[in-house]
Amino acid sequence: MVPIVSIVGKSGSGKTTLLEKVIKELTKRGYTVGILKHDAHGFEIDHEGKDSWRHKKAGASTVALSSQEKFAVIKDVKSEWAPERIICSYLADSDVVITEGYKTSRFPKIEVLRKAHSTKPVCTGSRELRAFVTDVKLKTKLPIFGLNDYKGVAGFIVREIIKKESSQTVSLVVDGTPVGLKPFIDDLIREGVTGMIKSLKGCSEARDIELRIKKR
Repeated sequence: MVPIVSIVGKSGSGKTTLLEKVIKELTKRGYTVGILKHDAHGFEIDHEGKDSWRHKKAGASTVALSSQEKFAVIKDVKSEWAPERIICSYLADSDVVITEGYKTSRFPKIEVLRKAHSTKPVCTGSRELRAFVTDVKLKTKLPIFGLNDYKGVAGFIVREIIKKESSQTVSLVVDGTPVGLKPFIDDLIREGVTGMIKSLKGCSEARDIELRIKKR
């Protein structure tokens, strides 16, 4: 699983503004950043009258659009996908994935707390809370960054998330549910599958392998 960190906080706390600046800083430092935004109220990105909209209305459960520069997927789901599943499917080539939201996830979290909106953190007591970005005086042993200290936040993500959380090289999703792997299982799958794949014609230099197994 790619290293993941969640930017959390109440609405209006400044999460998106901070995230925009952190993305620019990490990109400037040479990192590829993936973003996953959680919308608890639902969203709509397809527009009435477009071909993709017409295809969905006709009954297609998934519509994909592709060009030379990007691709997009519009997919119906029976229940909300776990963020790990989305990341494994679409964001696994990132150096780090930053989510906006997912306050109750198991991901490491950085909370944004702006005095003008609230002085009470939403993740108090969470073991995954790693730092605050705030203008509120807090009694905590966790690192605290100013609201405009995006360089400090980016550096923290590099040190504490990217460099410490990137040891696992195999992502396993079974029936849509991410499965954590112990280091020796990670090594066993990686070495075994890589060895077999590299023995195939044209695959000797393979570096990024995706394998999906569907029971008949």
